[in-house]
Amino acid sequence: MKNIITHLNKAFDNRIRLGIMSILMVNDRVTFKILKEMLEVTDGNLASHIKALEKEEYISIHKEFVGRKPQTSYATTVLGRKAFNDHLNALEQFLKKRD
Repeated sequence: MKNIITHLNKAFDNRIRLGIMSILMVNDRVTFKILKEMLEVTDGNLASHIKALEKEEYISIHKEFVGRKPQTSYATTVLGRKAFNDHLNALEQFLKKRD
């Protein structure tokens, strides 16, 4: 049983990071504002979790101006998609072993 747990990715242990990746996996790109609203977190809390995922190179950041306002959006990287899918597969295997 312990072997299955070792395949879980610590980067996704936190519910906010899990939420960020879940949202990004089903959308091409999502803005900071939308992530904040969907996850119901503060700016600082969201920013720290985004930074952690960016450090792992699981998400990419895109900055642009919309009109005169800066807008930051995020997307998963190829590495991030693989890591998240591997994490979900490990969770699924863990749950199957518990049946």
